[in-house]
Amino acid sequence: MIPYSVLDLSPVPAGGTPADALRNTAALARHAESLGYTRYWLAEHHNMTGIASAATAVVIGHVAGATTRIRVGSGGVMLPNHAPLVVAEAFGTLETLYPGRIDLGLGRAPGSDGVTMRALRRGRDNSDDFPAEVMELMGYLGTPNPAAQVRAVPGEGTHVPIWILGSSLYGAQLAAHLGLPYAFASHFAPDALSQAADIYRERFQPSAHLAKPHFMMALNVFAAEDDETARYLRTSSQQAFANLRLGRPGPLPRPVRDINAVLPADILGAVNHALGCAAVGDVDSVRDDLRALLIAFEPDEVIIACAIHDPAARQKSYAIAAEAMQTMGALPAL
Repeated sequence: MIPYSVLDLSPVPAGGTPADALRNTAALARHAESLGYTRYWLAEHHNMTGIASAATAVVIGHVAGATTRIRVGSGGVMLPNHAPLVVAEAFGTLETLYPGRIDLGLGRAPGSDGVTMRALRRGRDNSDDFPAEVMELMGYLGTPNPAAQVRAVPGEGTHVPIWILGSSLYGAQLAAHLGLPYAFASHFAPDALSQAADIYRERFQPSAHLAKPHFMMALNVFAAEDDETARYLRTSSQQAFANLRLGRPGPLPRPVRDINAVLPADILGAVNHALGCAAVGDVDSVRDDLRALLIAFEPDEVIIACAIHDPAARQKSYAIAAEAMQTMGALPAL
């Protein structure tokens, strides 16, 4: 059985508040820990009324404090929005508070619109030098150098594990070059998944951080007691993704019985394609879907996104996903 983890955007449900979302996140993290999930990652997005994880490092601390064993991290921090030193200090502090439990996943996208990006980057230029910033950050978290003019305290010597995240081939190439673990955002951008995995594995250069490639794929799971209920719960995510694509993001919508009555056929088709890396249904259906995905793409680990409006149903979905992973049995030899 490969490791399975949680990807959470701390969704604000329609009719709820960010405070509700953050309480739901802490409760889900405790639940995930009890179910054997390996990691609990939170994602950075800004200027979105439906997402409560904008201050990602703060929410990671909230989740780490609410749990005892599960690894907690970012999936990810959008490095272009931040000075590497600030990220190093934040995650060095988290690692100091919760030793051996913190992950730092880094993305290159802004995680916001252009206006918000400029507000986040006030006082910084807009150049794209992601590889250099990753290297700078790694230096701050690495072996202490007393002669360095700038040091991250807390941070230096913590060696917080760094992951490269991506939805294109760029991140695969960079992670391979640096010898870092790589996570692909196939839960909303599946088109380059196979090619990115191949490039990462073929070009991987062993490093002090990682001896061999470690590839994580993200996927969606919507699970319930029966297939019909699972498809019903999924409609919240379908509506939310359509709203995002149409430029009207908001709180996570309530589910609907007939998604075809809510979204035009062309929009729904595009949404279903983008969210197509998914397992939907009861435990048997989810197990079959997951097994097919694992055989097709051979990840070393999976991370599961599950945007369901009702927090109790969301917890149930993650419980069914864990049961499916645990009872899947052996996969064909790679």
